[in-house]
This record gives sequence, structure tokens and C-alpha cells, in this order.
Amino acid sequence: MHGALTETVVVSVPTSSWLFLCLAIAGAGMTTTAIVRADRLGFGNMLWFLSGWLTSELALFHVLLSAIVMAAFGLASDALQAWPGRLACALVLLSWAGLLVAQWRARPTGRILEQALRTALGDTYQQLIPSARRAMLRGAVPLRELAVPFALRDPGVEWIRNLRYADGHERHVLDVYRPASGCTNAPVLLQIHGGGWMLGNKHEQALPLIYHLVQRGWVVVTPNYRLSPRARFPDHLIDCKRALEWLRRNIAAYGGDPGFVAVTGGSAGGHLTALMALTANDRRLQPGFEDVDTSVVAAVPFYGVYDFTDRYGLKASGDAMVRWLEKTVMPCSPSTDPGLWDLASPIAQVRPDAPPFFILHGTHDSLASVEEARHFAQQLQAASRSAVVYAELPGAQHAWDVFRSVRAMESVHAVTRFLEWARSSRLQASVDKRPAA
Repeated sequence: MHGALTETVVVSVPTSSWLFLCLAIAGAGMTTTAIVRADRLGFGNMLWFLSGWLTSELALFHVLLSAIVMAAFGLASDALQAWPGRLACALVLLSWAGLLVAQWRARPTGRILEQALRTALGDTYQQLIPSARRAMLRGAVPLRELAVPFALRDPGVEWIRNLRYADGHERHVLDVYRPASGCTNAPVLLQIHGGGWMLGNKHEQALPLIYHLVQRGWVVVTPNYRLSPRARFPDHLIDCKRALEWLRRNIAAYGGDPGFVAVTGGSAGGHLTALMALTANDRRLQPGFEDVDTSVVAAVPFYGVYDFTDRYGLKASGDAMVRWLEKTVMPCSPSTDPGLWDLASPIAQVRPDAPPFFILHGTHDSLASVEEARHFAQQLQAASRSAVVYAELPGAQHAWDVFRSVRAMESVHAVTRFLEWARSSRLQASVDKRPAA
């Protein structure tokens, strides 16, 4: 007599269910980088930045994309019938909650920036701006701009490329952005790109700010400069000063006012922006053009590096960052030439006659220490006779202003108000200095 046969049924998990789970885990990881600060991961800081930057600034787009992915797996396959697919659904829902937190953190950006401006410039600072210019300022970010974050070009802006500002190197070129309808005696902004002193190009960064200002009658100049490791400090700074020297001689032909030049930049460009403002007319940094006026009327550094030596112990990476700078950017060690390292550190160059500053930094920056930016602002506020505006943006990663997002456009509007205030203050000071008739 044969015993009863027991049949074991093995239910296989569909490949689509595993694929959906992998995508959900990746999405949850990206959401984590958007809401959790991490700046002590060594080389992992760069990966954390890249993931957190894109996710935090495009949080709602990530929600939409993950919803489309989940719907596709649910409708077009049996992925949700197995446990990996159901787990993936749970992870997606958790990611949505995190993404909404990331988006919520950006909500008070405009209020924070305006409060920083009022604290440093006074509650009525906008009243100094002429009414015609004040009418062009925006109080809110249009939704149409946020809906197309990478649509940055504008037919009303003329882009003149690759003008040579010095001889001797292929990167001694700059671009000029000006109103297509023409302009005369327009205020000028010098925009210095970032990229760790090793990468970057003049036409890649700060485009929301560039186009916003040019649409309102500004001229913007964006130079390239020599890059490390072949170039070593102060080569980068000298090149930016050479670009300013070209601007003084030539910008009137493009409709700009050579007497009103402000400077801005992010990351390495923020570092160079601060040094441009704090080392004006330093003959050591102007070889061959020592007598040219390289002062600027205002400086707006975004997420900059302000101390190469980490003298206050504020860099999360500590000595590792100093060693990297020694190997890549600086020509020697700090002990070999401490004076040169001080010259490369804006925090060591603060001065009473510094121009007005607007310093912006994100609390979740993985690449440049927010504590260092805060300390630099405090040191500058204590030393400078000019206004120093400092704003920390909650949840903001490095490079939040590269494309249109809530933080980027609120920053653009706040910086525009600051620059218009700086211009009006400059014009008022000129009037006050005129002798009585």
C-alpha cells in the first residue's frame, strides 16, 4: 500500500516585485539624504550632497515620479502581489512623508531671508530703493517658474560668449549677459563659478539669478579662471581680478556702469567672492595691473569656504580638508607659508572698510561648513563698518540655487533686493558728497 503523497507548492516571487523593491530602497535612501544632515563621511560627503541636493530641491517632483513608478508596477505587472512589492509600497509611502518634510523645510525661506535683510539693513531698507526699481521687486515666487526648474533661458536676455579678458591661457574668457533691448549705465554683477577650484564653467551656475537680474536691467559678467591642480592659489583670485580689470575698461560698451560692480559666487566661487571684496587693490594680487581699482560695492557669497586652515576647528572634515587643499589648491603647506594660507582665508582678511555683504548658507551643507560660515559672518559683523547680512536656510544643501526651486527663487528675490538697496545706497552717498550749490 502506497502512502499518501505530499505535494509542496513553491510560489515564486516575480522579478518585477524585486525590481520594485530595489527602486523603493533607492528612493528611500535619496529621501534620507534630503532630510538628514551628514558632513563627516569623508569622500562620502560628495555622494550625500549629490543625492540630497537633487532630492531636497525637487522633492515634489520625486513624489510625482515615485507615484508614476508605483502605478506602473501596480497596473502593468503582478509586483504588488508578493511581499517584496508590498514592502516596496510601504517604503514609497514613508519616502513621500520624508519628501513632504523636505519640501516643508523650504517653506519659510522667503521669511527667513527677509528677516535677515531687515535685521542688518533696517525695517525700511526697501524705501531707499527708487519706486521705479522697487516696482520690479517680487514678493512671491510664481508657480510657473517652479513648474519648469530647468527652463532657465530667456529671449529677452542677450548672451555674449567667450570674450577674452587676458592673454596667456584658454580659460581667460568671460561671458556678458545684458538686456536684449539694450541698456546704458546699468549696474553690473560679476558672477564667479564654483567647482572646488578644480571644475566648473562660466555658463553653468547661478542662472536663475543671472536671468532674473538681466530681465530687470542689470548686466552680468561671468568669467572662467584657471583651475587646480595645475593652477595654485592665488592664480584663481588673480584671474578674477583680471576679469574685473577688463570689466572696468570695457563694460560701458556693453551698457554697464564700470563704477558699480557687485560680486557673487557659490562654493569655491563664494570663497573667491569674499576674497574679491576683502583684498581689493592688494598689489600682490594684481601683477601687471597694480594700479587698477579692484574694489566692489557689494559681495554675495553663497555656501562659501571661509577658512583654509580651520583655525577654529569648525570644519567637520578637519585636517582632511586642509590636507586636500595643500595637495590640490595651495602651493605649499600651512607651516611653510602661513601668511599665504591666511591670504587665502577670508576669515583672516576681514577689514573695517569691507563693502556690504550678504552671506547665505544652508544648515545641511555636506561640503562647506555652516558653522564656519556663521563664524565668518560674526567676525565680519564685528569688524566692518558696512552692513553684513547673514542667512541660514533650514534643510538647504550645497548648491541649492543652481536651478529653479523654492529656495533658489526666494534667494534670487532676496539677493535682488539687497543689490538694489546697495545700488541705491551708493547713489545716495554720491549725492550726499556733492558740494552744496
